[in-house]
Amino acid sequence: MLKREKYDLSSSNTFGLKVSCACHIEYDSVEELASLDVSALPGPLLSVGEGSNLLFTGDFPGTVLRSRISYIKYFDVGADQVPVAVGAGVKWDDFVAKACDDALWGAENLSGIPGTVGAAAVQNIGAYGVEAKDIIAGVTLWDLQKKEKVSFKAAECKYGYRDSIFKSPEFKGRYVVTGVLFRLSRKAVPRTGYKGLSGIDTSSPKSIREAVLGIRCEKLPDPAKTGSAGSFFKNPIVSAGDFARISEGFETVPHYVLDGGFIKVPAAWMIEQCSLKGYCVGGAAVYDKQPLVIVNASGNATSQDILELEKTIIDKVEERFGVTLHPEVEHI
Repeated sequence: MLKREKYDLSSSNTFGLKVSCACHIEYDSVEELASLDVSALPGPLLSVGEGSNLLFTGDFPGTVLRSRISYIKYFDVGADQVPVAVGAGVKWDDFVAKACDDALWGAENLSGIPGTVGAAAVQNIGAYGVEAKDIIAGVTLWDLQKKEKVSFKAAECKYGYRDSIFKSPEFKGRYVVTGVLFRLSRKAVPRTGYKGLSGIDTSSPKSIREAVLGIRCEKLPDPAKTGSAGSFFKNPIVSAGDFARISEGFETVPHYVLDGGFIKVPAAWMIEQCSLKGYCVGGAAVYDKQPLVIVNASGNATSQDILELEKTIIDKVEERFGVTLHPEVEHI
């Protein structure tokens, strides 16, 4: 275990913001996590992965907990379904890469997403028609208050669009994800219905992974070079009536029909129609290749720059389409 006080979080958030926390603790096992005297730590507590979906709005006054629990264990019984237990501290894309190398289907569409396995289970990450919940069988956590292990089956996680029970107020600061159980498949189950994936090589999970990585490289900034938190806003879900209103004056509007007749409209399209591609506030900007992404364009953007740009985007989209965008990125 590594404990540091007044810790610089600049390298612990993918926006690259110059912020700090009162205390920072890295732990390598559940046993180390269990040994913490939570009452003696500066509060509140915040459990993070790689800080890839966070916007620190200032210095954090509490304790940041960061998992280094790293294992990938197969429970191979020879059936088509292969359970895989993964430590919360494993980088998400390392897990996906291994699954694809081992010819196991299910995670390939989620290639290239930054962050850790634990954070993916909390956020219910998604891309190209697939969400983490589609392959999650269960989640294990540590209860910091009762000092006991807790397990949730996938149905108990209450997964929704970029949401889970783990994001609720009663879970934050009390429960920490320690591991995730996935259920992958030996049987070929390519999912290429999402726009952009048609016509790609579907002969193996690895071939789909390579196609997804290529698409992401063209559309999204490299966090190692340009600070961002990936997709900043959730795609709004509207009624058929609202969609008809949004569509007025356009020959076509990209959309996805959901269960119940609701319609998901790409927030990126709405932002682009407001002529906000490349729009800057201080050192922050709307990424010119993908308007759903806010970037630390100058490398010296402040939290306030990003917050002002966020508000501008929300206001412009609401003014034009009557739709309120909501951030996917968690504000801390």
